[in-house]
Amino acid sequence: MVIKKVGILTGGGDCPGLNSVIYGIMLKAYDAGVSCLGILKGWKGFVENLTIPLDIAEHDDLHTVGGTILYTSRTNPFKGVESKEKTAKILAEKFNELGIDALIAIGGDDTLGVADLLCKYANLKIVGVPKTIDNDLAGTHYTFGFWSAVQLASNAMDNLTTTARSHQRVFVVEIMGRDAGFLTMYSGISAGADIILIPETPFDLEKDVIQVLKNRVNAGYKYHIIAISEGAYPKHESLERDFKTISKETLHKLPKDTFGNPLLVKLNISQTIVDELSLRKDLKEEFLKNDVEFECRSVVLGHTMRAGTPNSFDRILGLRFGLAAMKMVLEGKFGYMVCLQGNQIRSVSLAEGAKKKYITSHNDKMELRDLLVKIRYLSKQK
Repeated sequence: MVIKKVGILTGGGDCPGLNSVIYGIMLKAYDAGVSCLGILKGWKGFVENLTIPLDIAEHDDLHTVGGTILYTSRTNPFKGVESKEKTAKILAEKFNELGIDALIAIGGDDTLGVADLLCKYANLKIVGVPKTIDNDLAGTHYTFGFWSAVQLASNAMDNLTTTARSHQRVFVVEIMGRDAGFLTMYSGISAGADIILIPETPFDLEKDVIQVLKNRVNAGYKYHIIAISEGAYPKHESLERDFKTISKETLHKLPKDTFGNPLLVKLNISQTIVDELSLRKDLKEEFLKNDVEFECRSVVLGHTMRAGTPNSFDRILGLRFGLAAMKMVLEGKFGYMVCLQGNQIRSVSLAEGAKKKYITSHNDKMELRDLLVKIRYLSKQK
């Protein structure tokens, strides 16, 4: 089948580099004589026929612009359906309604999970592009937008250090990461955060936070930066033993999004840590013994991490992904996702590529984190 028109949609949370992918697709499509149709608001626009024409002449240097000109949503067309196969076949008719021969879906595990179901049950001509600011897709070493967000969070902690030093303050910085801690780990190490807490390794408040702060203040440190993922959570025994402001029931009652994921941002874990530390008289006494008054504040970076223009790495990676995705469409290689393996653009099946990945316990980032915490205060002990 000759491809004459390709649809493009962006789903899930926005991040720097989405427009870079769109521009990469458009560049190759124009060169191949294929027209592009923008589908607005992700799968919502696909279902509701919300579209705009994409004329490359009107979008010079789109890869330098942050966000997505196609808008985005977290719509899940398979939510609550009785038969995924039946729903997929109904949705397949949208290709005819939209007048497209193929679709490039740019998104994370949720968006690409929908794409995989459409390929599996309706044999639709879909190519996926991995997008998650959290970098937690198994099929690719890095996703676009990740390094831009890492740099932003690192810069924020660098800047907070000046006010932390001035006020002899503890800052708890909450960084995006629902169940994967790549953003917090990379930006925390980059900025030299004093404590780094991520979802993959549940923390012990007494051992991993309070005792570390006591060790640091006794070694002469006057200020402290704690980097924590929004999805970080305490060990069961620590939750029952150390926490006064939240309980196991608090975690269970969190609302969920359309894909069934708990909205951990609603927990406001950074403020929870601040509240718990502020209740600890022993911690305050340890600080006063070292002529430091205990003061703790939380900072939630939140959506600022998705903001702004992509850095050079993410602009180029986005362009490369877009180019590769369009080439796969032209080659008729559907049901696959483009990916970065080492420094090469490859492809994996949507089913494999959209699986989640996490920071494993045995890697150099974990070791660096632990050494940063331990060695700095030990090296200053008299």
